[in-house]
Amino acid sequence: MKAVLLDAATLGEDIDLAPLRACVDTFEVHASTRPEECIPRLQEAEIAIVNKVVLDAEVLESSPTVKLICLTATGTDNVDLEAAKRLGITVRNVEAYGTASVAQHTLMLMLALANRLPLYQRDVLAGRWSESPFFCLMDHRTLQLADKQLVIVGQGELGQAVATLAEAFSMRVSFAARPGGKGQDSRPTLVELAPQADVISLHCPLTQSTRHLIDADLLARLKPQALLINCARGGIVDEPAALGALQAGRLGGLGVDTLPQEPPPRDHPLLRALRDHQDAPLNLIVTPHNAWISPEARANVVRLTVDNIRSWQDADHAH
Repeated sequence: MKAVLLDAATLGEDIDLAPLRACVDTFEVHASTRPEECIPRLQEAEIAIVNKVVLDAEVLESSPTVKLICLTATGTDNVDLEAAKRLGITVRNVEAYGTASVAQHTLMLMLALANRLPLYQRDVLAGRWSESPFFCLMDHRTLQLADKQLVIVGQGELGQAVATLAEAFSMRVSFAARPGGKGQDSRPTLVELAPQADVISLHCPLTQSTRHLIDADLLARLKPQALLINCARGGIVDEPAALGALQAGRLGGLGVDTLPQEPPPRDHPLLRALRDHQDAPLNLIVTPHNAWISPEARANVVRLTVDNIRSWQDADHAH
């Protein structure tokens, strides 16, 4: 049995792939794969392992030996699922591999924004502390998290993990109703919770119901010192609208780990704002979609992928 890993670089060079190698006869590893390389590399392979490489209908139809696609991610939008089903190809993804890593990153963004870290760091670098008439700087009003209201969108494993960490800081936590839910949800909506929120943290998928969930209208309902954190998917936040609110003093801080296009163009409004506001910095943090990258989380991806291969092999032999 032959397995081909098409984009090993997305797992990092420090992750041991030996468990994957051990569960197949032949294991071929490619650091990255261009679209035109997919079909040649998948010839004679029964298992295709990918993170973000696109496996469309043409690729799948031209790879007749492939019987299993293992995604080293939760999202499946890079695989043509209808074509896979039509061709009898099983598709397996991995879930909940990075809960601790993403929850920690979310709290990092929350704490850094609450304490105005981007602003004070810039002040120190600019020499303002050295020039201070007394021992400390207090130009930027901080937010003590104790007794503040955190509103979380997404009550899955990740949202609940963030809630547990926030409660350790004595925050009050509310979960918003599922966006686009049909009346069965007794939880208050995000629109209803927004005026009381001191922090909003997003942990929901990007769907038609959540695209631009945080738009100009929702931002207008927030307290001017509220913090907004997105470790979910780019596009859930209307980033230009959020940046406008931040620049106008109608949002206390913005932290995002994802953008709609990744890698993002250099002129994305948030990246441009980080560069352009050297003299008057914003309480803004942009991290490069790396909330999930702890070594433990990436090792979990390998372990769960091995589980997916072994369960498929067992089911296959059962037939």
